[in-house]
Amino acid sequence: MTVTDSGTPARTAERPAHRDANVLRWLGAYTASMIGDSVYYMALAWAAARTGGDTQTGVVLAVGSIPRAVLMLGGGVLADRIGPRRVVIGSDAARCLVVLGLAAALLFTSPVLWMLIAVALVFGVVDALFLPAVGALPPRVTAPGQLARVQGMRGLATRLANVVGAPLGGVAVALGGPTLAFAAAGVLFAVSLPLLLSLRIRPLPDQDGAEPSGTAWHDLADGLRHIRRHPLLGPLMIVVAVSELGFVGPLNLGLILLAQERHWGASGMGWIIAAFGIGAGATALLLAVRGRVPRAGLVMCLAVLVGAVAIGALAQLPSVALAATAAVCVGLFAGLGGSLCGALVQTVTEPAYLGRVTSVSTLFTHAIAPLSYPVTGAAVAIWGTGPVFAASAALCAAGALTGLAFTRLRRAELPG
Repeated sequence: MTVTDSGTPARTAERPAHRDANVLRWLGAYTASMIGDSVYYMALAWAAARTGGDTQTGVVLAVGSIPRAVLMLGGGVLADRIGPRRVVIGSDAARCLVVLGLAAALLFTSPVLWMLIAVALVFGVVDALFLPAVGALPPRVTAPGQLARVQGMRGLATRLANVVGAPLGGVAVALGGPTLAFAAAGVLFAVSLPLLLSLRIRPLPDQDGAEPSGTAWHDLADGLRHIRRHPLLGPLMIVVAVSELGFVGPLNLGLILLAQERHWGASGMGWIIAAFGIGAGATALLLAVRGRVPRAGLVMCLAVLVGAVAIGALAQLPSVALAATAAVCVGLFAGLGGSLCGALVQTVTEPAYLGRVTSVSTLFTHAIAPLSYPVTGAAVAIWGTGPVFAASAALCAAGALTGLAFTRLRRAELPG
């Protein structure tokens, strides 16, 4: 403990997250697991394409989303009941065994549709447990003042997984088919396990009456009440839900349709996606280095608002170069808003509710928002990309403006 010039006690300086071996072990485990995910999905898509036609491939890739959406909130309850570290370890162990088992089976037989669907369903169940738990883990491995920096480091790991995972999966498929690719994914999941087992978990302050008790349904209802009654969590969940619905469609399916409409080709779409990744990576690096952004609530809402304007501009620009410039802005500002939102959620949530609160935000980002894909596709077919991107930008902006309407959220700060 140190003393300030005014004579009041001050906290001892926290160890920066990027120099904390415990955080780096968590980051290494998370990165290995995310790269394993990318390799797995590449192998699954390739195996499904070889087994059946386009329809069967779509079924295999989509079937995992069903248990993910249905069980996501239950995954948050489990994380709060037994601890997120145990859930993450169990999830990666399950994925490792299932994928290595599939790779072993493919040594003796060709992939069949029912086998791939079964594996996809298992992965959907495991994802429903893994995603809330991995989101609730950072406050247990670092100090509150480092959470923004950890969000930046997590963003960098996600970008690295996106860049490395798909090419690695492609090389594995080229060299040894889906069998080698599934085996590589299983090894990556296995790499994360010793790192997770070596984590030191920080003790969190007790919250009287907040510990999970009774039935799982009671615990879930209690978590939802906690969000509804909290002065910051409720507005944060609204911002996440509304802005993600406006963000996900254009930045995934919408870009493909835009490139087709403008005859930019796959290379043009690739440049735009790369530009978005550069912007998002720059924001993640900024947070990882800086560690804290003043007026985090206000900056979060304004960043989402600027990102919304850039989304609307994407479909109005006549060239790949200008569209890529707008995509950099989308990555910068939407990435900043998302990272600050995650850090605020982890900071203001009472420790006993972290898993359940994380499961609600993850439900919006990973389960509900992707449901906008069919709507986006149908709308583009009727009105074209320009009006659809503009409507999506308006929806994303509505989320940001809703956040600005809450005084407590505008004034929210991250711990110093």
